[in-house]
Amino acid sequence: MQLYNTQTGQVERFAPRDGAVGIYVCGITPYDTTHLGHAFTFLTFDILVRHLRAQDLDVTYVQNVTDIDDDILRKAKELGESWDEVGRRETEKYLRDMADLNALPPDHYVRATAHIAEMLALIAPLIDKGHAYEANGSVYFSVESDPEFGKLSHIPREEMLPIANERGNTPDDPNKRDPLDFVLWQAAAPGEPSWDSPYGAGRPGWHIECSAMASRYLGQTIDIHGGGADLVFPHHECEVAQSELAFGVEPFSRVWMHVAMVDYQGEKMSKSLGNLVLVRDLLREYHPDAIRLALFSHHYRASWEFVDGEVEAWANLAGDLREAADFPAYGIEEVVDVGPFRERFLNALDDDLDTPTAIEALREIGQAILEAPEEDDVRDAQETLRELGDLLGLSLAS
Repeated sequence: MQLYNTQTGQVERFAPRDGAVGIYVCGITPYDTTHLGHAFTFLTFDILVRHLRAQDLDVTYVQNVTDIDDDILRKAKELGESWDEVGRRETEKYLRDMADLNALPPDHYVRATAHIAEMLALIAPLIDKGHAYEANGSVYFSVESDPEFGKLSHIPREEMLPIANERGNTPDDPNKRDPLDFVLWQAAAPGEPSWDSPYGAGRPGWHIECSAMASRYLGQTIDIHGGGADLVFPHHECEVAQSELAFGVEPFSRVWMHVAMVDYQGEKMSKSLGNLVLVRDLLREYHPDAIRLALFSHHYRASWEFVDGEVEAWANLAGDLREAADFPAYGIEEVVDVGPFRERFLNALDDDLDTPTAIEALREIGQAILEAPEEDDVRDAQETLRELGDLLGLSLAS
């Protein structure tokens, strides 16, 4: 199998270690779920996990939920609710949506607030080694201390700060030595939740959360780390820096895998812009198989724009595939051979999850079954259709 590695900028052969694969995917911040961009990201990794497991690999799939964050606190204040209640409700909505889309549950679905001890254990060696500093109860990572900072995103240093500022950085924090330094531990603010630490009461920074949780379940070097393309910088860049310097081990992740953004009405689909297409709304109108086919008619690394009514065409294909998989087959004459289509499908998934080509092969299998003479034996072809459909997460059921 080949996967595109963001860090090297190349499609590379992926070689499991001792038949095992550890995958960590940065999950939701639960304050407004679940939109189509979420689904595109997390169903991509659902397909990856299914494909790897079909090769008899021992896959451990970890996904997190960032259940403490500035956005959650702001949303809770707007609603007049507690931050943890907002997080709980939105997380439940997300999990229900993903289950309705036939997504496999992660082996470990982990909450940031349940791993404070691991985060503090990761901060301590960074301070000891001179890569982090404490100031007025907060702790910051010193970007200047890492000459390799930027090796994941390859963004020039002079371009980093504006991007970081758009994505949660506070450059005017008076405690910082450098505006690009990022917070590892944030001193408690009045009315906000906090936890005890050697630096005083506070809460963790965003980036340290994922380093701590990924290493807790998958070790100091993981196989595949993924998420949306908007996480490459600063989130994943910061993860690389703090993890490798704290552990003294490289690489933190052997492969960095990022899913492209989904646009809608001319702009990136996002909570902040309010141009969301919600999964729950689509599920009221369309079968989950149709939504999956519409999503993965696009390659996971290619940005695309969702158009209203786009799922309709894929609903027709979903119906044809269900019919082909389910109708009673009594023919005993010539066996319908779909072996070449099966090979094309599997080769496509091996080629950096080329789902558009895989879907086209699946379409041809369905057509071969539906167009076969009544006396021909299509039972093996139907079994192949169900097997390959499952790799794309299709239920092929009414």
